[in-house]
Amino acid sequence: MPGTLAQAPPPPHAVILHAARLLDIEGGRILSPGDVLVEGGKIVAAGSSVDHAAGVETIDLGDTTLMPGLIDAHVHLFLHPGDEALQTVMESVPQRVITATVAAKADLMAGFTAERDMGTEGAGPADTAVRDAINKGQIPGPHLRVSGNAINILGGHEDAIGFNPEQHVLPNASYANTGDELVAVIRQQIKDGADFIKIYETGRDFFKDGQFHTIVQYTEPQLAQAVAEAARLQTRIAVHCEGEPGALYAAQAGVASIDHADQLSDETMRLMHERRIYAVPTFTIQEYFAAHEPAEEAAQEHQLLDYHVQQFHLQLAHGVPMAVGSDVGPFPHGTQARELELMVQYGMKPLEVLQADLLNGARLLDWDHDLGVLKAGYDADIIAVPGNPLDDIRVLEDVSFVMKGGVIYRR
Repeated sequence: MPGTLAQAPPPPHAVILHAARLLDIEGGRILSPGDVLVEGGKIVAAGSSVDHAAGVETIDLGDTTLMPGLIDAHVHLFLHPGDEALQTVMESVPQRVITATVAAKADLMAGFTAERDMGTEGAGPADTAVRDAINKGQIPGPHLRVSGNAINILGGHEDAIGFNPEQHVLPNASYANTGDELVAVIRQQIKDGADFIKIYETGRDFFKDGQFHTIVQYTEPQLAQAVAEAARLQTRIAVHCEGEPGALYAAQAGVASIDHADQLSDETMRLMHERRIYAVPTFTIQEYFAAHEPAEEAAQEHQLLDYHVQQFHLQLAHGVPMAVGSDVGPFPHGTQARELELMVQYGMKPLEVLQADLLNGARLLDWDHDLGVLKAGYDADIIAVPGNPLDDIRVLEDVSFVMKGGVIYRR
């Protein structure tokens, strides 16, 4: 997958971060106390203590826990709370780029040092400019993997439905109606700077006679053609997919992640476990819509959330690998630590959620040799939180220190 971890230059001198505790995410334990030696934007050493050489600056963060920067595998930097359909029509792309830069800073300050932007929703490849500006140190923000516009069929999810047809309102995604058209759009998006590809595999979802249904958009052979082209270009595909049979088609085709994943069949779960295809639940957006939509829509969101939680229990029992993604954008940026809390509330242990976020998230973003762990050679993406996140995941809402690539952004 293309992309680097370049950014603003770190301080020229070495720094030791000291705190009461340190999260060893691979070992699944808390070390006490905790030290991290940082130099040149990289971690040189980490553990209960490191060599305190003469002249090395020590930053004492007190009664906090040092841990790797958080990863959100499903964000929308170009969206904000409000009518999503109207904001993508009424707001210019330059205005939406400003929105995205503000959102990127808010997420970073909340401790999210790496993110996967899952579509600009009609702003084309504008996310490449945000990513590149962050990498050059021109604006603060997380390390980004970007997809440009998502890909959709005519009349499908994120098409301009409900508007006056004579106005020819543009869709929020790029059209591809066949396997060959998928290949052509993928090539264009990679040419325009995308790091990975997002495809809408399902459209409208609903309950009928008490049963969950969702409209499938691409066949398994079409998705397989897209996955093969992405692999040729050394990248991967994520799908927006609420349920079956689209989820099975996506798993059979070999996508990298199935995002939302409200419904997965036994065979889909078996394939995801076997092939390490990540489910990204995005509970927070469902909770937000259930609380903020008009009454009828809110009732439907409550029904969907309740159903998703039941399905989530089955997915955990079947060993489906999880990553953490919030779908932030329609709800305020910088508040998405709520996603980790909900995953605990709905059945995972805090350590399991943190490993899903940091270890699986780094693998999903193809940065598993750079991010997600506090150890020598890794990028110095480090945050500090009060208390012990293995005891109370809610401490992630109160990040007090943020370092990314050796640069301190919050203290």
